[in-house]
Amino acid sequence: MQQRSVVRVGASLIVASLALTACGSRSGDSDGGNSGDATKTAKIGVIAPLSGDLSALGLGIQHSVELAVKQANDSNAIPGWKLEVDAKDDEAKPDVGKNAATALSSDANVIGVVGTLNTSVSQQVQPVLAPKNIVQVSPANTGPGLTQGANWQSDPKRPYPTYFRTCTTDAVQGPFAARYLYETAGIKKVATIHDKKAYGQGLVGTFTDEFKKLGGQVVAAETINPDDSNFQAVVSAIKPSAPQALYYGGEYPQAGPLSQQMKAAGLNIPLMGGDGIYDPKFIQLGGKTSDTDLATSVGAPVDALPSAKKFVEDYNAAGFKEPYAAYGGYSYDAANAIIAALKESLKDASDVESARQKTVDALGKVSFDGVTGKVSFDQYGDTTSKVLTVYKVAGGKWTTVETKDFEAK
Repeated sequence: MQQRSVVRVGASLIVASLALTACGSRSGDSDGGNSGDATKTAKIGVIAPLSGDLSALGLGIQHSVELAVKQANDSNAIPGWKLEVDAKDDEAKPDVGKNAATALSSDANVIGVVGTLNTSVSQQVQPVLAPKNIVQVSPANTGPGLTQGANWQSDPKRPYPTYFRTCTTDAVQGPFAARYLYETAGIKKVATIHDKKAYGQGLVGTFTDEFKKLGGQVVAAETINPDDSNFQAVVSAIKPSAPQALYYGGEYPQAGPLSQQMKAAGLNIPLMGGDGIYDPKFIQLGGKTSDTDLATSVGAPVDALPSAKKFVEDYNAAGFKEPYAAYGGYSYDAANAIIAALKESLKDASDVESARQKTVDALGKVSFDGVTGKVSFDQYGDTTSKVLTVYKVAGGKWTTVETKDFEAK
């Protein structure tokens, strides 16, 4: 997502806010388990929205990392070392995320970070963690520029060798949605709206390029502000152009009410978005009129993957109050990718700081079968997996339409 990229497989989500003190105590308790003869401590940080509108996604990220760390400690995965989780709330705000990264990078025991949810937050986090050689693995960022730079379409260059991600990007997700609407749904005219944030703007950009390339028309292109709640003006601007669908770049707190308001105004067309709207909360906010709305999300439905069966069972057995949500599987894989690298980098290390560069080097070579499929990274730090899924709201629930490997044309 990104922005958050955002998203929600398996169990229905119950949004619950945690006070920051509660988050801190929870993560402190989560490292538990048998640490064998551990004498040294290494911390894996989490930076995600643990409060606010997107906390359902952030808490799923946090708890999935906690599960991976507990299992590593229980199995004494890294002899002589005990792992801990240090979770920080970024509130889905870039400046708060930067402060969280600053706090983690100032801790000599922090060896890696899982996060962020939002692309715009990661833009502020990357330059803080990179100078300290602290690896960052995002389960949810989809902005292509994070791994391939501002000119990723024409001259890709990796900005930060410390940054990796387990989810695919909007360079794939936008075109994937465009192909579905044009080729499968038979829609030739669309309107677009984005929320001016990095995730939404990037998603609409790649969607628009592909839709036009296929022969489709973008009959209206509008924007909203990230905190808007009244969408009557933008709906009125779009309606006269008679689009057959609306493609939205942003997240569910705005997408749900937008869907409801446009249909109340007589614009009875499906709204489609990316992983940022794929969440049960979108349906709650959109109401009954959200039926037929669409979303894409990275990967295949976690609860339908044989590779994820044990993760789902273990997560449910752990007793977390919040579900793993859309990015739980990717967060678990991200944490385990860091842990796999630590098996190499901490093996003969006397302290965490001296092992950080070795961790960066080892992470780039990681390859294993994870919850979400093959976990490995290309030369930019991007996942080698390009699987995505189209979902549709039917009967008040997200239902799977199709899952495919994206292939460039």
